[in-house]
Amino acid sequence: MKYEILFIVRPDLQEDEIKNVFKNFETLLVDNGANILSSKELGQKELAYDIKDHKTGYYFLINVESTSQAVDEFDRKATISEDILRHIVVKLDK
Repeated sequence: MKYEILFIVRPDLQEDEIKNVFKNFETLLVDNGANILSSKELGQKELAYDIKDHKTGYYFLINVESTSQAVDEFDRKATISEDILRHIVVKLDK
């Protein structure tokens, strides 16, 4: 299955910490059997509404081919991570 994952990282982190959050979640996907097709840093963007008192966030987009195990683990970790404001996982094919 192919999935598209978008997540927003807190803007109050240092630049190297933001990149580490991104790399850690990429590694999490690979370690759980995902094949990363593409990944992009979309930069800092203004949020439509405040999330945890933040008006902006750093957006990242990852396209993966994987079983649901890797995506489920990403979803679980992103939900409990204080560094990620929001995330969404979209299944691209059947």
